[in-house]
Order: sequence, then C-alpha cells, then structure tokens
Amino acid sequence: MDINKRQRLETAGWCVGTPSKFLKLSSVEAEIVELKLALSQRVKEIRESHHLSQKALAKKMESSQSRVAKIEAGDPSVSLDLILRALFSSGATRSDVANVISSSELNKENSCELVTL
Repeated sequence: MDINKRQRLETAGWCVGTPSKFLKLSSVEAEIVELKLALSQRVKEIRESHHLSQKALAKKMESSQSRVAKIEAGDPSVSLDLILRALFSSGATRSDVANVISSSELNKENSCELVTL
C-alpha cells in the first residue's frame, strides 16, 4: 500500500496491519499458514504444468475433485499431509517441496495489508 493512502486511512481512523496481526497469530502460526499457502499454490502450478485436471489429480490421490479444489484454494481444513500427497501425486519431487519451503520467505514480502476500523 502506498504511504499516502496509508496515511489517509489512518487519519480517517482506520487501522492498517497484516492479516497475522488482525488474527492475532503467533509467529509460529503465521509461518505455518504461509508455508501451507505456498505449498497449496505449488500444487496448482505443478498440476497445470502436467496438464492434469483437478479430477485427474483427485483420481491419482484417491480423493475427490472438490478436495483438490480446497487444497489449491488454501482451505484451512486441509492438512499438510494432504497437501504433500497432492504434490507428490501430481509429480512433484522432494526437491520441489524443499524449493517451496526455502522460497516461502518471498511470500512475506508480498503479504497484503488489512484495513480495519
């Protein structure tokens, strides 16, 4: 958010912060959320690069298309175990997973700011 817009909002009484601050997440909880979102995003990227539909990936995982959609959307009900199953079923390697984990630091730079009253 640009500095002028932020100042205008704060002057008008709005509070500007991060989703983690708004949700009162500890630093550990925030790290877990960021990691799950980065891995979920990677599931979709790999699935699409292998020209798999959500339904085809679901079949490989012995799951449902709606579950794959939830994985890719970063639904909080999806476990890390299921995200990893989707990654490996879609053709990802341990190295791919390691790259997501090591590059998840980039997501913090792109974190959105939340505006509340």
